This record gives sequence, C-alpha cells and structure tokens, in this order.
Amino acid sequence: MKTFALLVALFAAANADIDWSKVRPIEEFDHYWARLPKELQIYRYAQPSHRVVNGQEATPGQFPYQIALLSNFLIGTGLCGGSVLTNNYVLTAAHCVIMGTSTVALGGNAIMGAHNRDAPEPSQQIIAFTSAGISAHPNYSSTNIRNDIAVVRLNSPITFTDRIQPARLPARSDTRQFGGFTGTVSGFGRTSDASQATSSVVMFTSNPVMTNADCIAQWNAVLIEPQNVCLSGEGGRSACNGDSGGPLAVQDGGSLQVGVVSFGSAAGCAIGMPSVYARVSFFLDFIEANSDFVAAA
Repeated sequence: MKTFALLVALFAAANADIDWSKVRPIEEFDHYWARLPKELQIYRYAQPSHRVVNGQEATPGQFPYQIALLSNFLIGTGLCGGSVLTNNYVLTAAHCVIMGTSTVALGGNAIMGAHNRDAPEPSQQIIAFTSAGISAHPNYSSTNIRNDIAVVRLNSPITFTDRIQPARLPARSDTRQFGGFTGTVSGFGRTSDASQATSSVVMFTSNPVMTNADCIAQWNAVLIEPQNVCLSGEGGRSACNGDSGGPLAVQDGGSLQVGVVSFGSAAGCAIGMPSVYARVSFFLDFIEANSDFVAAA
C-alpha cells in the first residue's frame, strides 16, 4: 500500500507540470500544407488536430509500446504519439519535433504506460527530454513530407513493466510490404472530424494494410514512395490529428511496428482516404545510427 501511494504521489508531482488545457495537436502549430503546391494541398490536414476516428478504447496495457509525446515550442506544447524504442529512446515522426523547416522543439516530456493520461495511474512514467536529445532524419522535408521520422533520447532510462515494453521492429531481412495484413493504429488524438478535442484515453482502430501500388491509386506517386506504408481508410477508420508519430502495428508472431503516423487527407480523417506512415523497415539504418537500438538480422 505504501508503494502504491508513493507511485501515485510521484505521478502527481510529475503530471503537475503538464497543463493539458494548453496542449494542442502538433498539426495546429505548423500549417505546412499551405506551403505545398496548390495541387497537393488537399493531401495535408487542413484542419488542426488529429486522433483515431471510428475506433474504440483500448484496454489498459493493450499497447505497452504506445507513448504520448509532448514537444515544447515557443508558441506552445504539441501533442503527438510515439513508441518505446529502447529504455533510453522513443520513436516518433520528425514533424512532431521539428516545426516548419528547421525549428527544433525546446524539449518536452514522454509519457509511457498511460491508459488515461489525466488519471493518477501508477503505471505511468513521465520522462523529460531536451532539444539535444532530438534526432530528426537529416533529410526530413516538410515541403513534400519526406523522411518523416525521428528518435528522441530521454533524460533518464525507462523502467520496463508489464504496461511499458519496447515495440518490436522488422528485421533487416524483412522486405515485405505487409499488404493484406491487418494493421492497427493507436493514439491519443482526435476521435471525430467534428470535434477539436483529443482523447484522454488510448484509442485504436484496425484496417487492411495496403500495397504501395494500391495506395498510389488513391493518392499519387508524388507523395507515396517506398519509404511509406499505407493503411486503408475503409469504414472511415483512420489515425487523426494528435496521433502523429504513433505506431502502426501488424500481428506477426506478436505485435510488429511497421509504420509511424505521418499524414492523411486535408478533407478529413473519416472520409475513407488511406492514412500514410513512414515505413519503419526503410529507416532502420537511421534508427540504429541515432539510438542504441539494434535491428535483428
């Protein structure tokens, strides 16, 4: 009982520094779609905020690799998703920690083990990071949404528990596109195009992973490249604002993270367009070179 009380007290002390009323989905901070060529602007979120739409609430601990990432900029704090990479690093999207073309976040907090981010859950660990810990892909481009991936070194190690575990990433020898697999995306983002509010609890939804050829047929070859993987938007099920940087996983001998939430349609999260992700297997060299993660052969 004393241990539980201590954990709750530690969580309360850490969470006291987070004013959720001032946290906004990262998409509100960088209207980068406005800088795109006119013919491509529809492919960016024209509405701020992003969370899992037409999904359902996860059970506590269902996604032990899921994190909430809060990045501090001069204009405010942006909400993203992410995943546990190792006990020292987390994986997210570059646009979660880089605003515009080059403004790096001042630092922030990663929240691991949360089901309800607002509750005093003893499972939660909140660990800060600084700008020095941010490694975005050196060729990240907000102009054409390329290389949208980053790793973040935390100020202190994560303690793994049954509610906090690293994501399993594809092996180097794994060249599959995963087309036809059922993909599951999770996060704390928006749950409706009609609401700007983000979710206090982890939400998730599932749809078929698409081959890139099928995805290009709905988007175009300018935006969809081998570095991307797409999740079907059938049934209006999709990631949305605030889910950026979060994990797309398939079941293959257990959960296997194959994507990092990158972008979707400006027309809305629930219109049926595929959501687009950075393909994890494409970026294994970058992930290894900028963290202590070692990919399987």
